[in-house]
Formats: sequence, C-alpha cells, structure tokens
Amino acid sequence: MTTASAPDLTTPNSVDDLTDEFLGALAALGGSAGNGRLRETLEWDESTYEAVKADLLSRRLIAPGRGRGGSVALADGSAVEAFGNGQAASRAPRTRAPNGSRAASAPSSFEQAFRAIDDCLRKEAGCGTELDYTEQTSWLLFLKYLDGLEDDRAAVAALEGRAYSPILEEPYRWSRWAAPKNASGQLDHHASLTGDDLRDFVNVRLFPYLERFKQSASGPNTIEYKIGEIFGELRNKISSGYNLREIIDGLDGLRLRSQAEKHELSMLYEEKIKRMGNAGRNGGEYYTPRPLIRAIVQVVNPQIGESVYDPAVGSAGFLCEAFEFMRKGGSTGAELSTADLDTLQNRTFTGKEKKSLAYVIAIMNMILHGIEAPKVLHTNTLTENLSDVQERDRFDVILANPPFGGSERKEVQQNFEIRTGETAFLFLQHFIRLLRAGGRAGVVIKNTFLSNTDNASVALRQKLLSDCNLHTVLDCPAGTFQGAGVKTVVLFFEKGAPTRKVWFYQLDPGRNMGKTKPLNDRDLAEFVELQQSFADSPKSWSVDVDSIDLESWDLSVKNPHGGEPVARRSPQEIMNEIAALDAKSTEVLGRIRALV
Repeated sequence: MTTASAPDLTTPNSVDDLTDEFLGALAALGGSAGNGRLRETLEWDESTYEAVKADLLSRRLIAPGRGRGGSVALADGSAVEAFGNGQAASRAPRTRAPNGSRAASAPSSFEQAFRAIDDCLRKEAGCGTELDYTEQTSWLLFLKYLDGLEDDRAAVAALEGRAYSPILEEPYRWSRWAAPKNASGQLDHHASLTGDDLRDFVNVRLFPYLERFKQSASGPNTIEYKIGEIFGELRNKISSGYNLREIIDGLDGLRLRSQAEKHELSMLYEEKIKRMGNAGRNGGEYYTPRPLIRAIVQVVNPQIGESVYDPAVGSAGFLCEAFEFMRKGGSTGAELSTADLDTLQNRTFTGKEKKSLAYVIAIMNMILHGIEAPKVLHTNTLTENLSDVQERDRFDVILANPPFGGSERKEVQQNFEIRTGETAFLFLQHFIRLLRAGGRAGVVIKNTFLSNTDNASVALRQKLLSDCNLHTVLDCPAGTFQGAGVKTVVLFFEKGAPTRKVWFYQLDPGRNMGKTKPLNDRDLAEFVELQQSFADSPKSWSVDVDSIDLESWDLSVKNPHGGEPVARRSPQEIMNEIAALDAKSTEVLGRIRALV
C-alpha cells in the first residue's frame, strides 16, 4: 500500500496555506483547543497535524496548552501574524488569570459570539435544530455584511470624487436599526430598539421592505435581487425581542473587513454547516466533506478564464473550494494578476439552488470566502428545458453533488431525453448537456448508478460513455457522508469524445469512517497522485470499454487486485444460524431464571 508523503513545509505556498488553515481553525475555536478537537476541525491526518504544529511551535506562533490530553493556544500577543496578508486577527491578546487558569476570550471572539447566539436561539420555540440556528444566524450576518459593503462602496466613491447611492435607505441600515453608535463608538442604548419594538420593526417593517427589492432589481445577478430573494423566502423565527437584541449585540462585535477576519469567520461558518449537515439523514444535501471536494477540484483543475458551475449548489462548498484553489494559483501556485482576480470574482462562478435555506447559506458562505457578489440563482435547475440550451449557456467546468433519492414530477421529467424520477439521474443529464465541448466535470452520485439494471440507468450509462470520456471513477467508502446512509462514487469525465478506458480507484482509509474519524486530505492524497498517470496499484485499475457488456453497460467496481472472494451464505443458512442462536439464548435465560 502506497503511503502519501508528509506535507512539504519547505515550499512557501504550502507553509502559508497550512499555517493559515491551522491558525484560522484555532482562532475560530476561541484561541485554544485540545489537539483532538482541533485536528477533527481541520480534518487532517495525525502526521500532517503534528508536522504543522511543530513548525508553528518552533516559530512561537502557538504555545502548548495546559489541557491534560494535550492542547495548543495562540501565542499571547501574536494575534496570528501569519494570516496570508499579515493582518492581525480580530481578537484581543489572550490573558491569564492570576492563578494560571485561562481567562475568558475577548468579547470579539468569533467562537464565543456564535456559542452565545446558539444559546439564545435554543430558548426560542421556533428554533429547534441546527438548521434553524444556521438560518437565523445567516440572515443577520448577511445584513451586517451588507452594511460593511455599503461603507466600502461609499469610501471608494469618495476617493473617486463621485456620489454614492446607497442600496438600503437609512432607517434600514444595520448601523441604524440594529447597532446605532454614540460619539464614542459604543452602542447607543437610547437609539437602539429592543423587546417588542425590535421584534415588530423586523417583522413588520424590515422584512417587507427588503422583500420588495426583488421586484425593483435590474436583474437576477444584482445584490438587490439577492436581498429580495433571501428576505422573501425566510422569516424571522426569533419571537423574543430581548433575545434578538442579545444576538444582534453579539454579531455586531464581529469584524468582517479584513481577509484574516473573513478567513476566521468562514471556517467557523463551515463548521456550523458541517454540524447542520450531520444533524439529520439528509446530511449530504447541505454538506459534502471538504477533503473530498478539494480532491475533486485538484483532479478537475479549473483554470482562470474558465467558467465553473454547480447546478445543485447546496452550501456552495464546491464553488468556495474552487475559488480558494484558483485564487492560490491552481496546481502551479502562480501569482494572479489584477485582471485574473477580477475575472475570478466576476466572471467565473455560477450556482443554482432550489431550497431557500441552502440558497441563503450558499450566498453567505461564498461571501465569507471572499466572493463579493455571488452569482447564485434561486431556482429549480431541473425545470429548465434542455432543448433550449445554447452555446452561451454552457460551462467549462461542472462540480457538483446533486441530491439523490428524491423524485421529480412527470412534467419535469419531460425536459429530459431519458425520463426517470431519480433526481440524481436527471442532474447527470443536465451536466452532460450544459458542458461545453472539452468541458470537464467531477460529480458525486450513488454507487448503484454503476450497476442498476432499470432502463433509465442502463440508457444513462450508455449516454455517458458515448458522449463523454469517463476517464476516472473514485469509489468512496461507507461513512464518507455522515447521516446519508448510502455509498457513493465520484465520476470524472470530459465531454466531446467517447470513453475508451475507465480508471477506477477504490478509496480505503484503513478505518471505519464516522463522526470521530471523518475523511481527511491525506486519505485522498494517493488517489490524486495516481490519477495523474492513471497508474495501477493494489487499489486502482483500468477497464477497457470494449470489455463492458453492451447490453447492461455495467460499470460495477470490481477490484481485480482484491483478496480472496468472500464466501456468501444462502438465506436458509443465515436463518438456521439465527434460530440456533435464539435457542441458545432461551436456554441461558432459563438457567438465569432458575437462580433468581
């Protein structure tokens, strides 16, 4: 078995990226955390974590903590100098209490604020799940972000000597209704609303005002249209104006201006999305494991100037990770020009999402990752008629994890050549149609797609192999998607030429996947490395399409390097064993009763 190499701590880009991620996660956890918890948050393997930790300890950017199980803390006063742009993180230096115990985090601590907000939301009858907590936090965060955006735009306009027309009227700005300040920059308690007055303002005046932006916006890609979409779909679930005031005060202490601040908050927000995704059986609907996304992005390798599309955007994990990958120069690490950065911001990413909550989370997540005006459309992708697609509607890269297990109405199925109620199969047809010639895709789908014998599955496999080069199939282990309850594969294909050979890789992390042992980047390192040359290994092999049964087009994952075949017992043998065990249990219970 090939083992992935340790992280390269001699390459400046690698050092900066790993440092940013480590320090950002530590800051998001309040500036101090146990090694186990921090490693789980980062989703790193142990050797990567220990190597980066040792490097940061040697540079005195972190210090050993005092926890019994081993912990680390931000070095006092350093405030994370090593974030990419050299700006300090938005927290006061940590202090020690006289007896040596750690003092409470500064009030601006991101994690402390988020925990306090969740505590307030738990008191609300209308907020009973992680989904509710994330939803309510998101619309408030969005309005705070919007206020900062207005300030930035006004400052730029002033420097250029032109007038600025605000997006929101003055009474509806965050700095007016939510957090009015006095001359010393503190909350003006005389001007701020609270209790029933605050709740009624939000429900009766603010939300209806913001909802009307959808009708007055010049187009669906404008920030005005997104404001109308968000506040036309969501509602305020915080019934207590006093709880709402407490939440607003907590959020107002968070700064969202510098890249370091956004980086820290984005990591904490991702953690909220992860918890939300793991809260129910539909976990994969909101959260795709980030190590898996990063591996998919590395293989597909989107370039500056290419358009990147996710038609089932969910929480926008694919678009955010693609943005980070491209912003850092892609596979080469080349520095981007000003024109490149403008292209990346404004002419690269498109997402579509059907569900209101996911739509709001996607926009907020992209904003926090640095995409200032996310092009995310609130629509049911599958209602689009594929026969109307023109060349201008196509994309160079598609990255997606479409919902599986759902179903669509008969009239929606009429839009597709291969009609089926399975949403994932409809999405796959959409991917093929929307890719440009030479376009590339990396998409997650149930592993049963490779072998199902129903007419739609067979026809769709034939279409995929005939219209595209399905060059790679990544077979993911059970437990990759926590709470989803299904096994998945990732299909990598290029449109424009039929498939001649398919390279399979069977991912085996060597452990049972679960909440405490999630997928990490090191698990996928060998796959990414071997995929470049489609090399054979104990976990990878190639299959010629000529050897595939042209009746079933079966693409089942069958590792020719596997061990001895498992001897499968007949149902009758299994039932006989169950009956024998039941009889033995009855006998043992009888003996126990005789002793009582």
